[in-house]
Amino acid sequence: MRSMVNLYLLGVVLTLLSIFVRLMESLESLLTSPLPENSWTTRGQLANTEPPKGLPDHPSRGVQ
Repeated sequence: MRSMVNLYLLGVVLTLLSIFVRLMESLESLLTSPLPENSWTTRGQLANTEPPKGLPDHPSRGVQ
């Protein structure tokens, strides 16, 4: 019974280690990629986007 608990704990530790390694790799790729090519957009970039010209302005935008 004790060996089963040891095997279970070994599996849990290896799973957590694998998740940690994947997180570190993804953080490394985010840090090494140049900022203009970053796929994440900031809230300021979303706020500065122009609405499409073909659609009328929504009344809640306050554009008069």
